[in-house]
Amino acid sequence: MIVRNWRIGISVCALLLLVACGGGRERGKMVSVTIEPQRYFAERIAGDRFEVNLVVPPGQSPETYDPTPRQMARIGESAAYLRIGPIGFELAWMDKIRENNPDMPVFDLSEGIPALKEPEGSSERHEVTRHHYHAGGADPHVWSGIMGAKVIAKNTLKAFVALDPENADYYRLNYERLLGEIDGTEQVIAGLLRPLRHRTFIIYHPALTYFAAEFGLTQLCIEMEGKEPSPAKLEELVRVAREHDAKVVFVQREFDQKNAELIAKETGCHLVTIDPLAYDWSGEMIHIAKALADGEVD
Repeated sequence: MIVRNWRIGISVCALLLLVACGGGRERGKMVSVTIEPQRYFAERIAGDRFEVNLVVPPGQSPETYDPTPRQMARIGESAAYLRIGPIGFELAWMDKIRENNPDMPVFDLSEGIPALKEPEGSSERHEVTRHHYHAGGADPHVWSGIMGAKVIAKNTLKAFVALDPENADYYRLNYERLLGEIDGTEQVIAGLLRPLRHRTFIIYHPALTYFAAEFGLTQLCIEMEGKEPSPAKLEELVRVAREHDAKVVFVQREFDQKNAELIAKETGCHLVTIDPLAYDWSGEMIHIAKALADGEVD
């Protein structure tokens, strides 16, 4: 925590120099977002009316990422910030972003999404079934479910209408098109998952909590509260995975694959690389569902 605070302090000092040199440039038609799936939704609704500035680059974890001074300056040039919720980057930096840009509106795209909470007594059961929780016990991966995607889209629409009411009809039309795309994605996923006999999967970082809840799946987690699992926890995970007859191990590119590879070998599961932070939200969600369906074919 001391090291992270030191890094934040250095970045803030550099940012103040940039702002001073920039002379307080007037904000243009640009909004900033934290992660790629937000950019996917925002660009579909904004069309050519706004540029969408991505803060956490592809391949970086939004749990631990620290922005560069140039990125913080770009946020300051934005007409608004569209945040995703209680994710690491925003928990660490949002207060500083607000402090540096007191007149810049911030829209919370997770507003209205029922938070998945850590079940009572979960620590007394299999810890590998616990998910990834932050402030208030809420899982931050709200974009991984269909319902969450729809709420994010609606909140994104509200943000652009508030920023540019003269073009409200344009944004609403784009929003309706996006809703149709989300509905189509849901139909494809439901068709792939409906016949599943084995409804448990293993994942390194528990990013599919909302996805699993909506489609009746069980998510077993390799990472424990942001830490590498101990040998005892790995052994427990292998045992539980065999109990539930899991067929797929998901691994994300931001994380070390060695434990996932070990578990896949021990359980006979298919090892599949996924990217829940990919820009192509629809394509990635379908890819995940297809991997689960294909995992049943030995």
